[in-house]
Amino acid sequence: MADESNKATLLSANCPFTRLPDHVLIEIFIRVPISEWGQVSCVQRHWANLFREECLWHAALVRSFPLAGQAKRWPGPIPRGLSKRRFAAFYVCKYIFSLDDEMDEIVGHTYLFLKEQLEISTMPLPSGVLHGTIIDQFIACGKSLDKAHELASLIWLAVIENLEENQETCLLLKRLAFEGDVFLSYPYSRSYKVQWRVFERLFTDFRDCFNQSDYYDLLALAKHKFQPIPSAWLGY
Repeated sequence: MADESNKATLLSANCPFTRLPDHVLIEIFIRVPISEWGQVSCVQRHWANLFREECLWHAALVRSFPLAGQAKRWPGPIPRGLSKRRFAAFYVCKYIFSLDDEMDEIVGHTYLFLKEQLEISTMPLPSGVLHGTIIDQFIACGKSLDKAHELASLIWLAVIENLEENQETCLLLKRLAFEGDVFLSYPYSRSYKVQWRVFERLFTDFRDCFNQSDYYDLLALAKHKFQPIPSAWLGY
């Protein structure tokens, strides 16, 4: 009831907030904890529109990540995007990867790119194509083959870890398991750790989703790829 009362007060014509200019509202909003932005944007349609505009996200980007203004554009297949996208990329870098070098932003953008591509409900690109795009992006930014492979593996592991536990993720992981990396040379083959994590999530988080045929097909594939396999993966 208190929340409804506060919302009614904010919507009232007598509320001082309704008379504040946009630039002042933006300065207030970007000082509100990020976890509350969704609630703030639901109070008024005008406020919701502000959260869709470039000026608010640019202000939030500069305030939260001051070094963003010094970042240069990069070549390669994954674009930088506008301020909202850049804010999300820096947020990912800070709270998922904790990286501090000049590649911070591109790592965040690459994570967002991969996660979005994998979560496309229609036919997503093969994992080999996605992995190759990531590798090409890091090479275009001047990284060595080894560093590109290391960063790509880090991103794959983070994305796999942060996929929601639902039927769509189960189907996605099964597809990744069966795709493999046939005929892909280094650094365009996914790392051993990435392939292991795909199977680990399938056998630990999604075993209840398998029928008997699925289970034994995946187990046979796991035995082909990994020796030995954990005892926890055994038993349907």
